[in-house]
Amino acid sequence: MRNSFRRVCMLLGLTVTAVTGSFASAQSYPEKPIRVVVPYAAGGVADGTSRLFAQVLEKELGQPIVIENKPGGGGRIGAQAVSRMAPDGYTLLMTTNGTHTFMAPTEENLSYDPLTDFTPISLLASYGFLMVTNPSTVPAKTVPEFIEYAKQNPAKLNYASSGPGSGPHFSGEVFKAMTGIEMTHVPYKGTGPGILAVVAGEVDLIFAADANTFIDSGRLNLLGTTSGKRDPRYPDAPTLDESGLKGYDIISWVGFFGPPGLDPAVQDRLSKAVKNAIKDEQLLAQLAQRGLVPVGNTPDELTELMKAETAKLREVADTVMKTKS
Repeated sequence: MRNSFRRVCMLLGLTVTAVTGSFASAQSYPEKPIRVVVPYAAGGVADGTSRLFAQVLEKELGQPIVIENKPGGGGRIGAQAVSRMAPDGYTLLMTTNGTHTFMAPTEENLSYDPLTDFTPISLLASYGFLMVTNPSTVPAKTVPEFIEYAKQNPAKLNYASSGPGSGPHFSGEVFKAMTGIEMTHVPYKGTGPGILAVVAGEVDLIFAADANTFIDSGRLNLLGTTSGKRDPRYPDAPTLDESGLKGYDIISWVGFFGPPGLDPAVQDRLSKAVKNAIKDEQLLAQLAQRGLVPVGNTPDELTELMKAETAKLREVADTVMKTKS
């Protein structure tokens, strides 16, 4: 009996030690630099947004944050890599809903589960897409004019995207379904090449998050924005909803995730750091310049957003993207 009692006490002691050790580790986190994987090439919206937040989060967390670009597969490669990392809080992921909601409805063999293979931390910022055309190939200057032109020239127009199942692809297919027009989808390896293709006249249209340089120089026409709210960079540009496509509202976002099994205390520490970061006035100004709306929600709110968005996109994929183009 005494030996049994002693063994129970020893087991309890080990359990308490493990729990308190984990708690102490979480309390002192972070104790070294943090690596944040961005699963896209440098220079894009996800990369730029991640770097802006990293600069402020370094102050909040007291440790350097090193951004590592790991592009490939439309973001799949970098996202998958983080899903298989040790959950110690020193390798994290900043990515768009491209890898976490857009792919799920269209990829039958996605190598990770966006909801179970990551620990949600916070949604950093959201943004809409800019509907831009080449003025040399498309004479329309408004969304209604574009629709009329497309109907007068059936099957003549094409649009670029950053790949099948991407935000720009969904934007184009929903636009086609709501207007009844015909356009051919032309996928590129990233939004950047797609924008350049429109500028060169290879394609007529793209829904892009960042085409400021070409809009401001007059090389592209901005017809409208996909978000339900106007883009802060172009407050005079109407949303597609305002242009007659009632209910049209497609956004993208940049979210913060850890590997599965991340310590809840570390998760909470990081989530609160994001909330504090979006109070930084310089960060807010930089986000606004890029058409980004800061969010900073909780892990649970991020999870619920992903579930709702995935369900919505799955419905879109089943109804207007049955034939992947």
